[in-house]
Amino acid sequence: MTFEEMVQLAKERKFQMPEESSTTQLFKKGTHAIGKKLVEEAAESWMAANYESDENLALELSQVLYYVAVMMAEKNLSLDEVYEKL
Repeated sequence: MTFEEMVQLAKERKFQMPEESSTTQLFKKGTHAIGKKLVEEAAESWMAANYESDENLALELSQVLYYVAVMMAEKNLSLDEVYEKL
């Protein structure tokens, strides 16, 4: 999955709000809950980089990217708006 596909998935989940989705619960709680999850995954990535395998690091980093996409969906930020800042 590309980052672009991940952003699209997050947007779809926000629109559809499937009850079985943990992402739906985050959307219901808003930016504070999404931000906490993003920070948690960033910290886990840092710890994985220092103490775990590259495979675990890749998993943690993929989760950081997902929650970035979720925050983008929550705040209605487009890829172009984010890419302009890179």
